[in-house]
Amino acid sequence: MSNEQTVYDNLKALRLHGVSEALQKVLLTPQMCEWPLLDTLAYLTNAEMQSRDVKKRERLKRDARLKQSYACVENIDYQANRGIDKGYLATLITCDWISQNQFLVITGPTGVGKSWLACALANQAINQMRSVHYYRSGLLFEEMAIAHRDGSLPKLRNKLSRYKVIILDDFGLSPMSDGNRHDLLDLVEDRVESGSFIITSQLPVEQWHEYIGEPTVADAIMDRIVHRAHIIQLHGESMRKLHSPLREGKS
Repeated sequence: MSNEQTVYDNLKALRLHGVSEALQKVLLTPQMCEWPLLDTLAYLTNAEMQSRDVKKRERLKRDARLKQSYACVENIDYQANRGIDKGYLATLITCDWISQNQFLVITGPTGVGKSWLACALANQAINQMRSVHYYRSGLLFEEMAIAHRDGSLPKLRNKLSRYKVIILDDFGLSPMSDGNRHDLLDLVEDRVESGSFIITSQLPVEQWHEYIGEPTVADAIMDRIVHRAHIIQLHGESMRKLHSPLREGKS
């Protein structure tokens, strides 16, 4: 076996795939073969770090299970009259609010782009190597109710605690049970000082207290959310309608 093949086998065994690919390029490029040793090592190690970053982002994106995985901040439509302040949104795109364990609430009528914007900001967080997970609120409450019954709630809570950002999409669509209220309070309490929420809802924040129901629990939930949340209130015509082929006269 040649020394070259031995090196590649060793790199494979060590799972240094970025180094392996970069080394092939070095050996096939005469100018690079003449580099000083430290320059070559710098190139190979940088290639490995970049390779690992790419793979980690891919893994985070798969695990996030975003409703609209293609959404990105570069494609945000600032022209549509939806109440998006470009300057304010620029501060959210930095993701500093996530570093500070703050929340983001996006409200507005159906079709105005709440979920899309939430997913775009979630992808921005993933690009910065932050873990994210998407849930439709009703389905998360169902999952938590099942976990209560089968004894797996500690396992579910541990899973949720591993995500830096949790998206609660379509909050307020389904009636809340007493169990849902207390699960939400526990979930919000667990996020305080340790993680962030992105919550989307058709209901204005002013109506959340009434929606949650039980006044004492509602007070506790609202106090923990509102005082640490950035709030974006979208309005205007449905984006689905604006981009509909039928509206554009297409078949």
